[in-house]
Amino acid sequence: MFSIVIEKRAREYLGKIQKKTRRILVDKILELQHDPYPGGNKERLDYPHPPVVYRLHVSRSFTVFYIIIEDEHIVRVEKIMTIEQAHKEYRRR
Repeated sequence: MFSIVIEKRAREYLGKIQKKTRRILVDKILELQHDPYPGGNKERLDYPHPPVVYRLHVSRSFTVFYIIIEDEHIVRVEKIMTIEQAHKEYRRR
């Protein structure tokens, strides 16, 4: 089982959204404790530079970007954003 660490930027984003939406996002993030690896709505992104970044789509509205620190059994949530913002992020890399 993995521990979940939510970075400051992602925590701030969660604090700004509606309570119901936040609950849904947090529930999906907590599911990463059991299996953070690709499959279903999770995908390894093909970025040329380490660390390896993964993304999790939550409903059809949000994307969570995270890193797996295997040797420490940690999933570090780096960013949470809307799908539209995420598409811009993909193009930048």
